[in-house]
Amino acid sequence: MGLVLTLILVGIILLIAELLLIPGVGVAGVFGIVSLCGASYYSFAFLGGLQGAIVTLVDIALISVAVYFALRAKTWKKLELKTVIDNTKEDNEVCLGDRGRTITRLAPMGKARFNGFSCEVTAVEGMIDPGLEVEVVHIENNKIYVKTVMPDEAF
Repeated sequence: MGLVLTLILVGIILLIAELLLIPGVGVAGVFGIVSLCGASYYSFAFLGGLQGAIVTLVDIALISVAVYFALRAKTWKKLELKTVIDNTKEDNEVCLGDRGRTITRLAPMGKARFNGFSCEVTAVEGMIDPGLEVEVVHIENNKIYVKTVMPDEAF
């Protein structure tokens, strides 16, 4: 009887792992079903027909309960990502001709700060070291292209 209970427990754990932890792989689910079928077979073969039928009904009930709890909306709500990415910053929008300073090295992409707003930019040519003044020369599909400001062009 201990083997039957162990096979049932292992089968349920593997099926829940397949549903929640490693979906799409299929290996844990297959082994879970094989384990539950093995428990039913063992109980029919070595414990008798009545015990086999009881174990099979218990297997079906446990699988139904496990699937019900796994597929409830609250279970998935606990696992879903709730972070909202809001990329609408009209007041901090970077415009053509704005000047700012690089935060990281642009090789050719990196970060720069314009009007207190940090964003990812691309150097038009070469690499630009951090801390240098840059100017926005082109914006295409939300991609900002910058060039260094020469010392005689400074504010």
